[in-house]
Amino acid sequence: MEKVISGIRPTGNLHLGNYFGAVKSFVQMQNEYDCMFFIADWHSLTTHPTPENIRRSVRTILAEYLACGIDPEKAPIYVQSDVKPVLELYLFLNMNAYLGELERVTSFKEKARTQPDNVNAGLLTYPTLMAADVLAHKADKVPVGKDQEQNMEMMRLFARRFNRIYQVDFFREPQSFHFTKDAVKVPGLDGSGKMGKSNGNCIYLCDDEATIRKKVMKAVTDSGPTERNQTKPEVIQNLFTLLELVSTQDTYDYFNDQYNQMTIRYGDLKKQLAADINAFCAPIRERILDFQNNEDYLLRIAQQGAERATESAEKTLREVRSIIGFRS
Repeated sequence: MEKVISGIRPTGNLHLGNYFGAVKSFVQMQNEYDCMFFIADWHSLTTHPTPENIRRSVRTILAEYLACGIDPEKAPIYVQSDVKPVLELYLFLNMNAYLGELERVTSFKEKARTQPDNVNAGLLTYPTLMAADVLAHKADKVPVGKDQEQNMEMMRLFARRFNRIYQVDFFREPQSFHFTKDAVKVPGLDGSGKMGKSNGNCIYLCDDEATIRKKVMKAVTDSGPTERNQTKPEVIQNLFTLLELVSTQDTYDYFNDQYNQMTIRYGDLKKQLAADINAFCAPIRERILDFQNNEDYLLRIAQQGAERATESAEKTLREVRSIIGFRS
């Protein structure tokens, strides 16, 4: 069975875009692949979070991924900083990563441009830490978005370089894994094309019923269709895309027909959409709260995941040390 590993950025609460964009696919993948998921708290240090922010974010993400259906018995979920062998591999990979190639990485150049007062070594060597996270477990596939494709190319470069320098066939070259069939681009409520935290247009899985209703009722619309069967503008298509995700086919067809017949009332559509989003989120929200209120269970899941991940990574590192020439 192919091994798949994916990092989870500890950037706060999950929203509908996260769920339909990746998390739903993770839940499906754990039944088809040998999966491991980790919360990338080391990576978050590039933005200098406070200790409490790190702890809170880790607890939040762990509770929410479990609530969405990640089964730790099928797919270990662990905290990156609990698996220390990865740091050792990070060191070894950095010794064979060159300044010029790291500086040419698009994501580094963008970060350096947008945060010129915080261009730290962690940003520069992000690709080597990402490579260590994956190569430590000899993963076959890594679920990534297109924004991470260059880092995946760097990862394969580091794997080939290690093999060439030490004249071994040790590291495999992990392949990018895109959810082209299952992932959905979830629109924002502000009329923009994508739901995202930085855009302030999200519905979070943990939002309560009143918050969901308030957000949906404020969603951007237009003055209504001006002719029958016209193409929907983006702001309206966004609402219908959300309907497709959380409502029944009959509900979608009803409002679609009203739009095509120029009789639609956006207020009615929004009320139905808010009710259906709440019905979708309610059981997940309840599970999130249950997990958040059971910190002992969260700790136990993280510890069990760390034990399995450390065993996997340490096996790789023993061989790496021997190949390089260090005593294991």
